[in-house]
Amino acid sequence: MRRSGPLPSVILALLLTAGAGLPGLQPLAQQPVQLMAMTELRAGDNGHFTTDAEINNRRIHVLVDTGATAVALSYEDADKAGLRPGTLKYGIKVQTANGIALAADVMLDEVEIDGVRVHDVRGMVLQKGALKGTLLGMSYLSRLRGFSVENGRLVLKN
Repeated sequence: MRRSGPLPSVILALLLTAGAGLPGLQPLAQQPVQLMAMTELRAGDNGHFTTDAEINNRRIHVLVDTGATAVALSYEDADKAGLRPGTLKYGIKVQTANGIALAADVMLDEVEIDGVRVHDVRGMVLQKGALKGTLLGMSYLSRLRGFSVENGRLVLKN
């Protein structure tokens, strides 16, 4: 039995209004929704994974290091990322390949590699001369949906 009357028109109007958005309503999230991002890095000749990352919207060359607890930035890279390393308090002792060094705890607004983005990442800035380059450690990697190493490739998923 076929139904007639205003009901189908009302339903259609509601669907069109919902699709277009109601006047005066604000979206819940101000940032676009990221469904899934994935990237693959190939190991260099030395077996290490290096790439460019966006840290606080600044391009910084990093070494991916699953043995590093946090993202560890050199003094120079921290300056590039806008962290003002000259104003930080270096009171945390850390073990590096070159021995004990002092670091300052920081919060990175965003770390991204090829669209694989994580917000509010714990980082450390090492004193000037204590570290050459930046290590992308577990404070970033552990926040991903997953990562794996296979056949000389590192896959990052978020």
